[in-house]
Amino acid sequence: MNEEMVQQLTATAERLANAAESLDRVLGRLDAQQEALNTKVDRIVAAVEERPYELAAREDGARQLQDRVAELEKSNSDLKAQAARMARKTLPPLVSAILAKSCDETGNEKLDKAVLDKTLQSLSVEQRIAVKSELARAGIID
Repeated sequence: MNEEMVQQLTATAERLANAAESLDRVLGRLDAQQEALNTKVDRIVAAVEERPYELAAREDGARQLQDRVAELEKSNSDLKAQAARMARKTLPPLVSAILAKSCDETGNEKLDKAVLDKTLQSLSVEQRIAVKSELARAGIID
């Protein structure tokens, strides 16, 4: 072998060594990038796995809020109905007529129960109950 061939082999060996070093550096960078990607994928997987629990918790919270809203709406409608019943300040004509017949002119607001029962005898049981409840609501009887 002549010296020219030895120099060519040496040059080729050096180039191969440089190429091997470059490949080693590239492989190191690829490994680092792969590690970074694996970390990102792991975070994404963890986020996706947590999502059903978050959604379930949100659904439970939403369900509880809907139940609470329904309860409050029912309570509100009950209170409105109660307020409507309590808002009436006048007595029905039948009660007014009975009061006019049975009240004495002394200005006494309370009715005697015996007089009231005697006055209401001609009415049916349901009508008596209705009249007495109206009188009680108006504060005329106890």
